[in-house]
Amino acid sequence: MHKRQLPFTKENLERISEIFPTPFHIYDEKAIRANARELLKAFSWNPGFKEYFAVKATPNPFILKILKSEGFGTDCSSLPELILSEKAGITGEEIMFSSNDTPAYEFKKARELGSVINLDDINHIPFLEKTCGIPEVISVRYNPGKLRDGSFIMGNPEDVKYGFTREQIFSGLSQLRQKGAKRFGIHTFIASNELNPDYFVDTANMLFDLALEIMEKLDIRLEFVNISGGIGIPYKPDDKKVDLMYVGDQIHKRYDEKIKDTLLHPLSLFMECGRSITGPYGYLVSRVLHKKEIYKTHIGLDACMANLMRPGMYGAYHNITVAGKENHEHDHIYDVTGSLCESIDRFAVDRELPEIEIGDLVVIHDTGAHGHSMGFNYNGKLRSAELLLRESGEVIEIRRSETVEDYFATLDFDKLKGFHTKSQGHKEKII
Repeated sequence: MHKRQLPFTKENLERISEIFPTPFHIYDEKAIRANARELLKAFSWNPGFKEYFAVKATPNPFILKILKSEGFGTDCSSLPELILSEKAGITGEEIMFSSNDTPAYEFKKARELGSVINLDDINHIPFLEKTCGIPEVISVRYNPGKLRDGSFIMGNPEDVKYGFTREQIFSGLSQLRQKGAKRFGIHTFIASNELNPDYFVDTANMLFDLALEIMEKLDIRLEFVNISGGIGIPYKPDDKKVDLMYVGDQIHKRYDEKIKDTLLHPLSLFMECGRSITGPYGYLVSRVLHKKEIYKTHIGLDACMANLMRPGMYGAYHNITVAGKENHEHDHIYDVTGSLCESIDRFAVDRELPEIEIGDLVVIHDTGAHGHSMGFNYNGKLRSAELLLRESGEVIEIRRSETVEDYFATLDFDKLKGFHTKSQGHKEKII
């Protein structure tokens, strides 16, 4: 139960770390590509199917370019994510722009790129119109409220800030049509890291019903329904991977029952998976710096919560392998920690692992999504490098590690030289 296969050996990692010092995140291109193809196969029955990879999961243009070559678009939520997509050669309707509390300049960039804008708020309709005009193709985000349960990470739909209410969906689509929109879609995103495959079938079924009601009440034939992402991955040893073929087959059945013989056919199905595409195929590699024996045994790594926030933020489980000791007995109990001045800076608590010594390489699994992307600089910690294990076996650096100079780059030390610790009594006011 403790064993998880790695795409590299301890010897491989030692050679890599001679060139790229730990800690670093490393992604397995071959596995990511195979996983991407599995998703596309599961929905091959739908000619208009499109997966828009959630950039927030792994915002690296090398990863985006790999997924583009597999036929994926991108789901963006900010200006830098839009620019990352553009740099990777992804533009136009290959981008789904799903943002909230959106500033005008982000809508302008999304319109400039020709992306599909997915509105989060009915009040964004006049704001978008004033900012850069209503596009021909538009989507609106549905929040079903009490009609659906959410998840631990997302919360229940009724309590979160996202989306249109049911009544607002009808009003919003009607307004958008009056303002010139001609092609329409609906979207929802109500769960994160969900492992129940029927949850996604139920979500698609809900949107099929809503699409039919929109056609009946507004005479608007939707072009697509976007069931978004939220597919979980098996972080824990006993977790079971979501069966994508089952999800695809079951949604296909609902489509044939409800949509195929109506004027909505053909209706395209979109998804925005992020975690489930790259999550299992990224690893945080770190070296043991210290072994501290007090009330518990603490294994101190050269990585910290700044490199992987999830365990400290909400107690997320990540499997840990001690490189070279894959077949050793897990007969020791450790807390695996970093060096932040925070008690929650832990990768594992009371974890059964083989005996660990100073200098060992530790591999933390399932960091290919919401790993490096959630990093930060608290305590002056520097962001680690990102590496890519190519299909050929070659390892390349796809983002260098930060330097101290990077950390100080936004500070003006020349201005500091002339700064007085007490006000000089100037009368000027900033109004």
